[in-house]
Amino acid sequence: MRIHSHTLTAHKADILAVMSRPAALDLYTLGCGLFLIGAPWLYGFAHTAGRVDAELVGAAVIALSIAGLVAFADWEEWLKVALGVWLIAAPWLLGFVHSSAMHVSIAIGIAVMFLSLLELWLAHDPDFADTTTT
Repeated sequence: MRIHSHTLTAHKADILAVMSRPAALDLYTLGCGLFLIGAPWLYGFAHTAGRVDAELVGAAVIALSIAGLVAFADWEEWLKVALGVWLIAAPWLLGFVHSSAMHVSIAIGIAVMFLSLLELWLAHDPDFADTTTT
């Protein structure tokens, strides 16, 4: 069986097109989600609300990041932005202000929000488009 070079070139172009989108940012938000799930044990969260919130939101961020790695869609990124906003507001809404859970929640919330907004911006920025496949 002989493989033609134009078939390999087309396949390589398809791979480059997929890799050119900012998928690395989904990996970073996946890491944030994993950190959120482990944070209650790493930092010994005293408040049950902070622990449960970190675990649930961490699992949601992980699920959305995996979905973003498989097939990018704007709605996944907007949901991660909403989760980031929730993480920032949660210490006051759930009552775990002035605790290690608050600091982790706000820091990871800012990171998730920033990474998701950056991915949305890069995905729709015409200057970021891959010019190697043309």
